[in-house]
Amino acid sequence: MRTLRRVGGLIGVLALAVGASACVKSEAPATSSDGLSLVKAGTLTVCTHLPFAPFQERNTAGKIEGFDVDLMDLVAKKLNLTQEIIDTPFEGIKSGQDLKTRKCDVAAAGMTITKVRQKVMDFSVPYFDNTQSLLVKAGSPYKTLADFKGKKIGGETATTGLQYARDNAAKYGYEVVEYQDTTSMQQAIATGQAQGGMEDLPIWTVLVEKEKGFSIAAKFPTNEQYGYAVGKGMNPKLLSTINDVISTSLKDGSYAKLYTKWMHLTPPNPLVTQGQTPPEGSA
Repeated sequence: MRTLRRVGGLIGVLALAVGASACVKSEAPATSSDGLSLVKAGTLTVCTHLPFAPFQERNTAGKIEGFDVDLMDLVAKKLNLTQEIIDTPFEGIKSGQDLKTRKCDVAAAGMTITKVRQKVMDFSVPYFDNTQSLLVKAGSPYKTLADFKGKKIGGETATTGLQYARDNAAKYGYEVVEYQDTTSMQQAIATGQAQGGMEDLPIWTVLVEKEKGFSIAAKFPTNEQYGYAVGKGMNPKLLSTINDVISTSLKDGSYAKLYTKWMHLTPPNPLVTQGQTPPEGSA
């Protein structure tokens, strides 16, 4: 019996070791011969936060589409991969946690490059120049931040728009209300729970086209630029490819076509300002 127990114990230990090895193997990232590290072989796994039209949103058929989606498709095509999109809270994206824990290979979420975020993730070159803007109900008397004294301005969780609203609240005497997404903020404005909402200009521009009961009261230049991000020091090959795709698309006209398609605006010239110093950005 003692011998059988020893044999049985040895078999159990071996089984656990094999099981543990299998788990490690299944969870480990797939690395190609050229140094590209992927969460899943043959797939470019992308983290985003919905909805954030025109950069990413679900269409009526349930498919995720948008400006970021199309640009990431160009990256996936260059690497002979298929894009797979994961919808996840923005907090995990902007903190770098989703990239660090290998939830995805790249974050593509209309995300502003800031010095704070650069400490926890590696950003691509800028691919979009952004401006903050203030949404109000159509016919609203509010035109400047000073008009909101004693009123409420909304902002989306973990965004630079929310931070901008907070940074100016004491000066102008309004209250800041935090919302989980742009849809909740829009509904709050429509029902009078908030009198305005701070968000990136492209988001409100597209919404005003679709929803006739809103207007953009003001725009605030903030020198913000969007970038795609990979884990800090984790994926230089992927980052290099993303930069190449952005650069090529700006030169060959494909970026301008996507800009017109999704922004419904004439592309600016230059399309993207290079060499700008990122804002500090506490959000």
